[in-house]
Amino acid sequence: MQDFLQPIQPVARENIKKARAHLDNLTKPRGSLGQLEDWIAQYAAIKGPGNCTLESKAVFLFAADHGVAEEKVSAYPQEVTAQMVLNFISGGAAINSLAGYAGAELTVVDMGVKSILPHHPSLLSKKIADGTRNMAREPAMDRQEAETALSIGYQLAREKAQAGVDLLAAGDMGIGNTTSATAILSVMSGQPVHELAGRGTGIDDATRQNKIRVIEQAINMHRPDATDPVDVLGKVGGFEIGAMSGFFIGAGASSTPVLIDGVISSSAAMLALTLQPNLKDYLFPGHRSAEPASRVLLDQLDLSPLLDLEMRLGEGTGAVMAMCLLEGGVRLYNEMATFSSAGVSEKNSAQ
Repeated sequence: MQDFLQPIQPVARENIKKARAHLDNLTKPRGSLGQLEDWIAQYAAIKGPGNCTLESKAVFLFAADHGVAEEKVSAYPQEVTAQMVLNFISGGAAINSLAGYAGAELTVVDMGVKSILPHHPSLLSKKIADGTRNMAREPAMDRQEAETALSIGYQLAREKAQAGVDLLAAGDMGIGNTTSATAILSVMSGQPVHELAGRGTGIDDATRQNKIRVIEQAINMHRPDATDPVDVLGKVGGFEIGAMSGFFIGAGASSTPVLIDGVISSSAAMLALTLQPNLKDYLFPGHRSAEPASRVLLDQLDLSPLLDLEMRLGEGTGAVMAMCLLEGGVRLYNEMATFSSAGVSEKNSAQ
């Protein structure tokens, strides 16, 4: 845990000013690229306003099973987690298509899938256990397991950043994980579960009410401490959520921008931000998920998501789609002419 407690350095405010000044000097009306300019300026400030490159990209998809799936909180059976991991490594899922389009390297990480998975070059085995325990009956994991999950994600981000990757993204797979994510976001925000619980994989009204009951039962039983993110993760979280949380911290500690996906990675980011408040400077929310709980994190960030497509697939799909937009923005930053270089008159000073 000592690695996580070393303060992350915030992005220099002077860098943001320089990046915005460069954007304002490009041959376009100021602010005409809307929210994309906020993203470009933040990215350029991290990388260095005069050295804003985006060439190599990587997305990590963390997978794990959840014991709470026993409570029938999902529209799909638990074995779908392993089946989808097989789909990922065979190249047949949405994230495979989108990562290929974005030119991003995809790595699937088995954090705790309740199945024996084959060896594969794009699959990392970091299995802590065969899924978490049922949080409706007992804590999802012990504190050591929670710290291990954080450490694994942290190290993976650090290693990839040290290898020279410019932009990272995190995705997830795990039947029942919107239940854990909603529990985390409810604890961390103090907002009631019934306002945050969504339909996840497409559950009906009766299943959603059961999901709310299960989450409330787990929170009331275990009383997770909102001031201690590791306690919250251990009592109501998941192995893949812990890994993503550590992954975000590892990216920030390496001064590497990282994209958040939907509600699962939002819960991981909320835990990470509580441990490392300066991490905020390195987080880019890819999209606004259809899951109501995702707004809890977005309300805490100054940077708005670029996409709002009512997506709720997970896998990192929203983050990778936003990755393409950010790359386009970086190209604009680097390739557009300035008013002086193009011989274009600037806006009249009197207007």
